[in-house]
Amino acid sequence: MAFCIAVIGKDNAPLYLTTSDMEQELDLQYHVNAALDVVEEKCLIGKGAPESKELYLGLLYSTENHKIYGFVTNTRVKFIVVIDSSNVALRENEVRAIFRNLHLLYTDAVCNPFYIPGESLTSKKFDRAVQKLMSGTA
Repeated sequence: MAFCIAVIGKDNAPLYLTTSDMEQELDLQYHVNAALDVVEEKCLIGKGAPESKELYLGLLYSTENHKIYGFVTNTRVKFIVVIDSSNVALRENEVRAIFRNLHLLYTDAVCNPFYIPGESLTSKKFDRAVQKLMSGTA
């Protein structure tokens, strides 16, 4: 289902990045990096608006092969998901569910008392759960 999932810290440093296709890893990382600019623009536009609980940014941009979606937490941590464009059966509600599950997994991982804020996520449990999420079995 998902090709790449990235968790980006508030200073735009990657906290976690995984891809399902290692041959396209550099290309997918480029898409994630380019999506950060779109996320920043959407967040700047939204600053004038009242504080909303809607953190889902939706489709950031699309290429021939991939669709890139974004989500921002209230602590400015960004989630970027790259999905195959040929998957036309994927609905907006399913993408929201991916981000909801990813956000729950992230909060569980950072609530660990041994996690140092700002460090990359190296939890095996988090990695296994994200791999399940990427394959669509979660």
